Amino acid sequence: MISLIPLGRLLWLASDDGLGANPIEFITRSTGTWALVFLCIALAMTPIRMFTGSASWIKLRRMLGLFCFFYASLHFVIWLYLDQTLDLQAMIHDVLKRPFITMGFLSLALLIPLALTSNQWSIRKLGKNWALLHKLVYVIACTVIVHYWWHKAGKNDLGTVAIYAVVIVGLLCLRLPIIRR
Repeated sequence: MISLIPLGRLLWLASDDGLGANPIEFITRSTGTWALVFLCIALAMTPIRMFTGSASWIKLRRMLGLFCFFYASLHFVIWLYLDQTLDLQAMIHDVLKRPFITMGFLSLALLIPLALTSNQWSIRKLGKNWALLHKLVYVIACTVIVHYWWHKAGKNDLGTVAIYAVVIVGLLCLRLPIIRR
């Protein structure tokens, strides 16, 4: 339920005319940021489990990953529907003109199989391949940071994205066997 607070906040701001001068940009950035936040929190579950010795953290990881996908999907749908008004030609032009959008689309495309296989049936059917497939999250973490970095680089505003990059690199490094010991 707590994971829906960012969406509730957006709906509340929209109903109260509080989305600012450019509401499409505001909700696009907000949903993208929350997708990244949920990705970071989901990635943090394994190191927290390693430090605490409690497997209960891992039970949260799947839900957090699905909320990452939820907010990333909203981020994409807002771009698709509100920003591009479902104009295929404009979308293709935007993807070719702005590579950060290509990287964002790639990130979402890589998230789709993870979201679709985040259920017990898929875990049973895929067996060991399920864990291999879900290691894509490490690639996704990198593509998301590149997406965000390229977007902010155009505005020469890299402070926030640098913080997220350090967090992601740190969370990924905590998985290295030499650091685990």
